[in-house]
Order: sequence, then structure tokens, then C-alpha cells
Amino acid sequence: MIATLPMYDWAEVRPATDRYWGLIRDALRDHGLPAPEALDRSGGYTEAWLRPDLVLSQTCGLPYRAALHGRVTLVGAPDYGLPDTPPGYYHSVLVVAADREGTPADFFGARLAINGFDSQSGWGAPQNFAAAAGAAFADIVVTGAHVHSAQAVAEGRADIAAIDAQSWRLVERHRPVWAARLRILARTPPTPATPYITALSHDPAPYALAVASAIAALSEADRAALDLRGFERVPASAYLAVPTPALPAQHAGDLRAN
Repeated sequence: MIATLPMYDWAEVRPATDRYWGLIRDALRDHGLPAPEALDRSGGYTEAWLRPDLVLSQTCGLPYRAALHGRVTLVGAPDYGLPDTPPGYYHSVLVVAADREGTPADFFGARLAINGFDSQSGWGAPQNFAAAAGAAFADIVVTGAHVHSAQAVAEGRADIAAIDAQSWRLVERHRPVWAARLRILARTPPTPATPYITALSHDPAPYALAVASAIAALSEADRAALDLRGFERVPASAYLAVPTPALPAQHAGDLRAN
């Protein structure tokens, strides 16, 4: 069996994440459910999502609706207490160089740094934001991670990036030099936050209860490090309702689990 919590597993918060998992693990065992002693960080985290022995993992809204729905069990979504955002939802911030002026419309033709084409916050959110204005981002650089997208804009290798609001908090907290070189240009409409999943054969209810109880039991320091405020049973229909943008023609073969 395997458990992973890869979405915000920065080295700076890893001890808090491990303690958080310990609380989830113990709550699952109290419900008579097996759970591994520690999180697995041994390989690419996408491989865990479809394992029949998956206990718990966290994915992204775009791969959930595009590839995982009907093949895993949705448990729910964490609430990061983001301002002006419903519990269990998040949004992306569009960041540009601090010394660059302009409105979002001025950047639709600029070079967009994304963590991956399977990222709701990095790819889906900015493209849907542009589409609402009758535009699109076409010049794309793939960085592999939100933190690398922030760095690319800070260093002038890209003009704009979409970073989910929780990742942006981590950038501001742990990469302040880069954050100081950036400014928030706009924010995208909220969508359901990065969901927790378990194997298709599992009843989600006890897993949701275990996660909710673990969040409630976090120490003040770990709660501050992880920004966890609660857990919401966001339905699958809310994820499936979010549009999935088409890939640019020159990147049609680039979709990968990231």
C-alpha cells in the first residue's frame, strides 16, 4: 500500500507534512483501515494515483477530470483559507515582473511559464481566464513546477506565470527574493482545490473523516506552515464542470502527468 501528498511537499514544510500524515495514518487505523507508516517519496507521484493499493494521495483538478475520474475515488478538497475564495476552492495568481506595467490584456500575447499542461492552476486557469476575454496564451514555456515558473518570470525567461494561490504563499514565504521581483497582475476565478483521492474500491467517507480530524488536530505551528484550515466534500461534478483548454498545436504531444 502507498500514500503520497505531493502537491505542496516543499522541503521547507516536509517535517510538518510528515506530522500531518502521521495524524491521518493514526485516524485511518482507528477506523480499522490499513495505512502505511510513512509517505512514499521514492518515485514519480503520478504512478501512485492509479495503484489499487492507494491509501491516499493528492492530485490536481485537471488530471482528475481528464484522466482519473471514474478510476479513483474522490475524497474531498482541503481548505487553505484563501481570501475571497470558497472553502475547498482555490485560485491562481497571474504574476509578472514587478517593474512591468500593464493590464492582463497586455500580456495575452506574452510568453507564459507553466508548470505543466496537466495543471489546472498553471495551465487551465490562465487559458480559461484569457478565453473569457476572447484571447489565448500561445507562447508557452514549460518549467515543471510552480516555483520554477516564478523563477522564470523573476529572471526574465518568461513574461507571465499562473501560480496557484497556495503555491504563491510558499514562494512568498520561502523564496522571498523571487517574490520581491514579481507582482500580482490579476487572479483567476476560483475552482475546486487540489483533491485528495483514494483507490477506486474504497468508501470515501472514513478517509474524509480521517483527513478532517487530522487537520483539526494539527499543532498551531504545523497549521501555519501548511495553511490547512479544514476539509470539504467537494463533489466530482464541481471538478468536471471546469473547462479543459486545448493544447497549442506545437505542444499537442506534450501532455504528461506532472
